[in-house]
Amino acid sequence: MEEMDFIVDAAKESMDQALAHLEKEMLNLRAGKANPIMLSSVKVDYYGTMTPISQVANINTPDGRTLTVQPWEKGMLQELEKAILIANLGFNPMNNGESIIINIPPLTEERRKDLAKLAKSETENAKIGIRAARKEANDDIKKSEASEDIQKNYEIDVQELTDSYNAKADEIFRIKEKEILTV
Repeated sequence: MEEMDFIVDAAKESMDQALAHLEKEMLNLRAGKANPIMLSSVKVDYYGTMTPISQVANINTPDGRTLTVQPWEKGMLQELEKAILIANLGFNPMNNGESIIINIPPLTEERRKDLAKLAKSETENAKIGIRAARKEANDDIKKSEASEDIQKNYEIDVQELTDSYNAKADEIFRIKEKEILTV
């Protein structure tokens, strides 16, 4: 039984990772409001090393439509501006000599629909990960020395786990879709 419990726990851990990845990807989808996470993919050339922007500057949101990037060293302003443009996030950074100001343009209806499709795609990827964890667990259960009845019971447990994680993924998607489509 201990072996079977371990198999189910490993499947649960894989499914947790799939959901955690989904939540991280959903944070990267912008819903029209300014959020410092929007710049998380930006890397800056900091003395020859590509460094995440959050490690060389403070990123703030003075209001829902603006991001400000305040470098810790003034000499980094041009590098930061260049890195934001290179990241191709659709932002137009403005350098005022002290900091970089980024106005977040409101999303068009078409862009909102595209983002909702992207969110749906990320949700499907998470579900693929969840199903892969189920398949791996079921394969391991079938390879075990346990009786057929015990194997069937554990397969049912794994399926219930899969269903609950798929429902969680759908809920994450519903929340994000509502956020994206709300004007």
